[in-house]
Amino acid sequence: MKKFLIVGLGNMAPEYLRTRHNIGFMIADRLAAGADATFSSCRYGDMAKVKVKNCELLVLKPSTFMNLSGVAVRYWMNKEKLPLENLLVLVDDIALPFGTIRLRSGGSDAGHNGLKNIASELGTQSYARLRFGIGNDYPRGGQIDYVLGEFPPEEMTALPERIDVAVEAIKAYALSGLAFAMTNFNNK
Repeated sequence: MKKFLIVGLGNMAPEYLRTRHNIGFMIADRLAAGADATFSSCRYGDMAKVKVKNCELLVLKPSTFMNLSGVAVRYWMNKEKLPLENLLVLVDDIALPFGTIRLRSGGSDAGHNGLKNIASELGTQSYARLRFGIGNDYPRGGQIDYVLGEFPPEEMTALPERIDVAVEAIKAYALSGLAFAMTNFNNK
């Protein structure tokens, strides 16, 4: 059985629960819930095991806080002896319009501290990520408040459907590979 580490980026503290920065956790939660899998506490986070046909997805929500996410990622990659191509990180992206999904095989961290730490811990930026657009409708100097703010009501209404698309993209990635998932889900 093929095994993958799917890492949703976010912060565990209750005050971050419904913020834009926690979209990685929200997608991870939906992926697990859709498979009737539950999260259990483990080293450096909470993990659920999701079966998708002939694949096992280890769905991790790191407890290290966003800026130290790489510690959890490196630990679980090593523990499970997974190759880099079996890692997918779920992350918010202010450069993309709300709800836009973009899969990539690597690239810069674009100032995202979670991605920056993962690259530092893994020694490479060449790992797959699913970037979920949260938009950038904030005044100059307001980025932190925006990212750590909650989605407005109109976006909350649209969010479940967009998260479902992200979940389908994750399954496509595991079953058919990154190139297939990119072709079929980028900008969908």
